[in-house]
Amino acid sequence: MKIMFSAGEVSGDVHGEQLASSILRMDPSIELIGFGGARMEEAGVRLYENFADYNVMGVWEVIKNLRRLLNLLDGLTEFMKREKPDLLVLIDYPDFNWRLAKRAKKLGIPVFSYIPPSAWAWRKGRAKECTKWADEFVAIFPHELPVYEKAGANISFVGNPLVDKVKAELPREQARKHFGIPEDKTAILLMPGSRKQEIELLLPSMLAGAKKLLEQRPETMLLLPVADGINEARIRQLIDEANVPVVLTHEMRYSLMGAADAAVATSGTVIMEAALMGLPCVVLYRLSPLSYAVGKLLVHVENFSLPNILLGEQFEKELLQDAVTPENIAAELLRLYPGEESRDVVVTKLAAACEKLGAPGASARVAEKILEAARRLSESKELSGEEHEEL
Repeated sequence: MKIMFSAGEVSGDVHGEQLASSILRMDPSIELIGFGGARMEEAGVRLYENFADYNVMGVWEVIKNLRRLLNLLDGLTEFMKREKPDLLVLIDYPDFNWRLAKRAKKLGIPVFSYIPPSAWAWRKGRAKECTKWADEFVAIFPHELPVYEKAGANISFVGNPLVDKVKAELPREQARKHFGIPEDKTAILLMPGSRKQEIELLLPSMLAGAKKLLEQRPETMLLLPVADGINEARIRQLIDEANVPVVLTHEMRYSLMGAADAAVATSGTVIMEAALMGLPCVVLYRLSPLSYAVGKLLVHVENFSLPNILLGEQFEKELLQDAVTPENIAAELLRLYPGEESRDVVVTKLAAACEKLGAPGASARVAEKILEAARRLSESKELSGEEHEEL
């Protein structure tokens, strides 16, 4: 049996790695192929292409890369024709993956959606559209289910894989020693994200905010974990231009989170990872003016940070677009210093948000669903005598 993955982002690569490892443990005879990253390849997925050259965000950025993305779509379509997988598993990366899903269905290949588009937040009608193209869905957050259930989708929530993944390699005190954090220092993390656009749009403001923070709290130590595939030279250049002392780290990211006292971070999966480590954050989000203008018309949510969404309230400060200023960043970080009552409230609510992620073992449960779906849909296709349609 052959299963194809399609994951176009760092988070998708991480989820794909966990799924691939679980599937192969359950059935080593399964052949895994697809579009993804280095983690998936190491886990046993034979890649058609690595996503690293196609990882873009925002309206204008997608437009600039449209020809390359369309060529990739055509290439993956030919790959599916040639390989004839028993199931296509989409992992997030919505706009691209749902174009691929339509082509898969026309070829008679069943589709399984893991981490479906956030229809609860915007374009709610696409839940019904997606239901046309996918045979089964699994969400990683419980609030994603209602809009898909209303659209008639076969969807479930079996937990979030981050619960298993986010574990510190070292206890806090040992980690602080490892990263060279003195006992009398307050450790603040700067986490600008892994995309080029995120670094350019947010890291300068983070650094300027950190500079103001040091003026008020000179006992502060700043650290920045360098994400996989990131342009470290550009980060060092921005740090030098800001003239701010920042220690770059390259290992044991979760231990670093456990050793730190607070963080300023770009909205995304990293905020949920920090929550699982009990690390309070000031959450930032900024897009190019065009992307923000389009998004403002389409997206209707009260909060954009995952822990806030899970509890339905903004207990962890969010700074959006023009609110991302050095002054705001410094002021909000000060509220998260050890000893501050506001910090204690945030940490307590982070624990409550994490409880909504479900029990450990999510990746294994999703892998079981994928194998079950592949076998069931393959048998159904054989009984109905379906043939692959040429595109």
